[in-house]
Amino acid sequence: MPFLPCLKIKKSPVPLGRSIFQKHTPAIQQNYQALQEMCLKNKCLFTDDNFPAHISSIGTGPLLKKLPRNIQWKRPHALHRSPVFYAANRKQLDLCQGLVENCWFLAALEALTFHQDILAVVVPQNQSFEKKYAGIFHFQFWHFGEWVDVVVDDRLPVNEVGELVFVSSVYKNVFWGALLEKAYAKLYGSYEDLQIGQVSEALVDFTGGVNIRIKLAAAPPDLWDILTRATYSRSLMGCQTHLGATKVLKNGLVAGHAYTVTGIRKVTCQYGPENLVRLRNPWGKIEWKGDWSDSSYKWELLSPKEKILLRKKKEDGEFWMSLRDFKIHFVDLMICKLTPDLMSREDGKKWMYSLKSGRWVKGSTAGGSRGFCNGTFWMNPQYWLNVLPVEDSKKSLGSCSVVISLMQKHSSKHRNRAPHLFIGFSLYKYQESNRKLPPAFFTRHQPVNKHQVFLDEREVTHDFHLEPGVYVIVPSTLEPQQESEFILRVFSRKHILREMGGNTSFTLSKEIVDRYEGKIWEDFFTKHFEQNPEINAVQLQRILNNISWRNFQSFHLSFNLDACQGILALLDLNASGTLSIQEFRVLWKRLLFYLEVFQKRDTSRSGKLDLVELRAAVQEAGISLSNEVCDLMAIRYGDPDLKISFESFVCFMLRVEIMGEAFRNLTQDGKGIYLRESEWMMMTLYS
Repeated sequence: MPFLPCLKIKKSPVPLGRSIFQKHTPAIQQNYQALQEMCLKNKCLFTDDNFPAHISSIGTGPLLKKLPRNIQWKRPHALHRSPVFYAANRKQLDLCQGLVENCWFLAALEALTFHQDILAVVVPQNQSFEKKYAGIFHFQFWHFGEWVDVVVDDRLPVNEVGELVFVSSVYKNVFWGALLEKAYAKLYGSYEDLQIGQVSEALVDFTGGVNIRIKLAAAPPDLWDILTRATYSRSLMGCQTHLGATKVLKNGLVAGHAYTVTGIRKVTCQYGPENLVRLRNPWGKIEWKGDWSDSSYKWELLSPKEKILLRKKKEDGEFWMSLRDFKIHFVDLMICKLTPDLMSREDGKKWMYSLKSGRWVKGSTAGGSRGFCNGTFWMNPQYWLNVLPVEDSKKSLGSCSVVISLMQKHSSKHRNRAPHLFIGFSLYKYQESNRKLPPAFFTRHQPVNKHQVFLDEREVTHDFHLEPGVYVIVPSTLEPQQESEFILRVFSRKHILREMGGNTSFTLSKEIVDRYEGKIWEDFFTKHFEQNPEINAVQLQRILNNISWRNFQSFHLSFNLDACQGILALLDLNASGTLSIQEFRVLWKRLLFYLEVFQKRDTSRSGKLDLVELRAAVQEAGISLSNEVCDLMAIRYGDPDLKISFESFVCFMLRVEIMGEAFRNLTQDGKGIYLRESEWMMMTLYS
């Protein structure tokens, strides 16, 4: 497969006075359940006339030249004996890019798989090729302010030998990725409309979240702290390399390419600590060759256990690199957050979200930017924003965190056929008024954001720290008389947003709450680790037993010292005998997941799992274990009646997951591993 460019190419702004305005074409709405029931009743397979199995659904441009001869459209049952929609027990994405240049889409999709609850919204899990199969599937995307359900049939383009032409899975019987790509192509017009894009666009389409873009050449000093908070909260991360004439560079990176940030780790080397970033190439191959790559000598500087559990000597597209190299070799880091508190200095979980739809109309509201001295800037739509103080904020810093996002809507059914305009917005401090600001106001006052940025991208986002008070937001195109629809989103702890000038158009406002329960305790953990940078088993026991496990009211949880020593031994990769806050965060995230699984499978509400419930819990967690291994684990971790408490379940699950990860990192063929004596002793005795 040829190496393909994956970054959006910058376009020239539309010439002055030229109108490209068309009302945004809404996504086609089809009722999935009604169509499925109709097909089942008529005993036929669904065929989607709105996105037919025809060359027109692929596109009309350069992509056609790359297609193999005699392309055919086949359903998964014709491609594999036992097709599977989604394999929950797969630990990795394991999707591979096809002929479409959509690495940006796959990089975002990889990030999505780290949050199974969000993935389940985009990819409804109650779909299969067996129960109620009718050749119809559906997916959900956040599309310009609302969630839309996209229905597709399961006819997929294949070559003469029956191989998928576009996205495919490493596991040839898994088809959710190919069907999701088809739904995304339908949403945006065709497969060809996915050719060029940015990770940030797909991240928003999958979540409805807010993007933060960090230019790595000018990265903030606390970049590692930002990465840490993003990794251990509900954030999705992607990044992009520099453009270049050569596609695959000598260092193994692909120029102009999107990657997923899949993890971070502070390791302890012989010369001191080192911050590492883990990345994945959506091609599923072609990896970084520098320091901390799979074959780097740097791994010999770590303890045997840390090396075994982090290093993966496979050509699977995933690799580690130092934070220093990451800042040098990558241009942008995109972080998509479901709540915009990543960069906030305020405490609290609750945020308010408001959305307004608007448009720039030639001769009416398309005033252009202040940089054009034609006196029409005041004609742009104006939005009155009242930023309110929050009484429950524990840190009163005199300012409120406010995130403002401006997104232009596509004026064509096809995503890539209409060029993006250069867009941006100005923010002014103002006194109470419902009247639209006159031209004189803008000649006398400077905006709060004195250096406005206009980008030819779908979305422009800025975060501010504003004093409580009244402000005016003026969204605009760079040049006057350019037409488009747009949506304006505002996130803050508390605010009021409305359009000025007597326009009473509807404002969508709602409260958003980050349901990630670990956030409640983040301050507590941080304060504790400030006093004790590393904690031993006794301190770990004290922390776990002092937590109010609010979902476990029916019985008392008590981690004994033996359990805490076992947990510490499993997670203490550098063999220090203690846990750092980084290692504790890993533990806490797993604890919350195990708690959810345990509660779901403890049907008797006894606080213990019997053998049947244990096997169901292991399967629920996405782990494949034989009944014999489960029985042995019940003997090892259970009471005399072979029942397992939550505390023992945690130790059991951690051991299974960590040993499984070690096997996957060490095996060359998926069947066995070779260990030196020191590595064997480390893995068996210490864990």
